[in-house]
Amino acid sequence: MINYARQNTGEQPDATPPATDDHIAPAPRVSVQAFCETVETAAAVQSAGADRRLDKAHLKIQMGGMAAAIEAYRTAPTPNVIILETEGRNDILAGLDQLATVCDSGTRVVVIGRINDVTLYRELVRRGVSDYVIAPVSAIEVVRSICGLFSSSEAKAVGRIIAVVGAKGGVGASTIAHNVAWAIARDLALDSVVADLDLAFGTAGLDYNQDPPQGIADAVFSPDRIDTAFMDRLLSKCTDHLSLLAAPATLDRVYDFGADAFDSIFDTLRTTMPCIVLDVPHQWSGWTKRALVAADDILIVAAPDLANLRNTKNIFDLLKASRPNDRLPLYCLNQVGVPKRPEINAVEFAKAIEGPPIVAIPFEPQIFGSAANNGQMIAEISAGHRTTEMFLQIAQRLTGRGEAKKPRGSLLSPLIDKLRGR
Repeated sequence: MINYARQNTGEQPDATPPATDDHIAPAPRVSVQAFCETVETAAAVQSAGADRRLDKAHLKIQMGGMAAAIEAYRTAPTPNVIILETEGRNDILAGLDQLATVCDSGTRVVVIGRINDVTLYRELVRRGVSDYVIAPVSAIEVVRSICGLFSSSEAKAVGRIIAVVGAKGGVGASTIAHNVAWAIARDLALDSVVADLDLAFGTAGLDYNQDPPQGIADAVFSPDRIDTAFMDRLLSKCTDHLSLLAAPATLDRVYDFGADAFDSIFDTLRTTMPCIVLDVPHQWSGWTKRALVAADDILIVAAPDLANLRNTKNIFDLLKASRPNDRLPLYCLNQVGVPKRPEINAVEFAKAIEGPPIVAIPFEPQIFGSAANNGQMIAEISAGHRTTEMFLQIAQRLTGRGEAKKPRGSLLSPLIDKLRGR
């Protein structure tokens, strides 16, 4: 359905990703062909084609607008999606009528135009146009339009992938990933799954006190069997809202993978789980880089020393360059305040990363050690502990959700509730 509310005010689009939550589910493997009239629109579409959410889409761009599209499809089949840039009102309607005579059934059409008028919008809807975007367009608007064609606007957004990675080994990234996932499931009541990607040494099973006979290794070594039913059988239920895709944590085989080895696993999880938390091991390979770049949101965990500062900046800069249309990665400091250890404080980190850490988690060996040895989360040991609130804060930022706050009551509240039929 066309989203007429998506209008441009005429100002130049801001290159900085919005701070508010704007989750866009990736597009499936589809073919997209754009027919542009201006170099500005062609550049925006070209930039959109490099976005991670269109990674599976095959995008082709040519100039000529509506006339070029009509001529092209007289002798060739139409793709899954056609993007048309056009100028005047008469050009749009007359061109669409001609295009309909050569367009295959099932092809979705996105029109980019400069006329902001409800009557035109109704005519476009009547002709079956899937989306109408007001020019000038930015790359993220093109991404949103294409991806929106393949996700239901009525359904709750599903398949958000959150990747958590350590800037250095031993900084506690897995512990934070597991506690944040717990907060997402328990405090935000969002169905979630933790995927432990450290197949040889993963600790998610230990942290959640789970020892499932199957897990992520069964999926990655059997790519031809992956579907929703198969993935459901591999999940171990931790709580009502939290499941685990555990790592085998054994050394009986070598875990060398290609860059796309986990793609089908993540794609399948997206279709059934609203939130997927990836516990990414501290290693640099094709598939770990791909997992980070393709995630919807990223948390980098760092300890307050020089090596962590360098690595955090390197990861941050690479992800910022690879994901120009996404929110910036978040980072947090962990194990802050180790006795007698010289540390780089949060202010110095903020100067280098050009932004403050989301939280600075104190060094608390007693409670973290007890939780690890007992297979519990920090919130289970001490619901009122200060780090429990920090994990909730991270969970809210990564998911774009805040706590549901009850409105303040008034003397008229009972009457208003009755009038609303409550």
